[in-house]
Amino acid sequence: MPRKHNTQKKLHVKKGDMVKVISGASKGTGKVLMVFPDKERVLVEGINIRVKHQKPSQEYPQGGRLEQEMPVHVSNVMPLDPVSNEPTRVGRKKINEDGKTRWVRYSKLSGEVLDK
Repeated sequence: MPRKHNTQKKLHVKKGDMVKVISGASKGTGKVLMVFPDKERVLVEGINIRVKHQKPSQEYPQGGRLEQEMPVHVSNVMPLDPVSNEPTRVGRKKINEDGKTRWVRYSKLSGEVLDK
């Protein structure tokens, strides 16, 4: 059944996570800079670099070619395990803290919690 109340997509990565790009032309590791849940894409530092042609403006009087990261699909990235620094799948579980319960992401490889 589709979601009725909370229609925001749940992704397995968050901003600030260290991830490994496992497929595509630009494989490698980097830090997640931005997450676009509605488009199911993430922006990873140093991955998927493209050249953007900039018209001359006040900021760039000469114009020129700027290199910038472009988003990759979220299915092509895996978070790195905090213990072994290897790519891992992500699970979710409830934990109790100070009488309150909350959902956290954890590594399927080591069982270590990924959320702070």
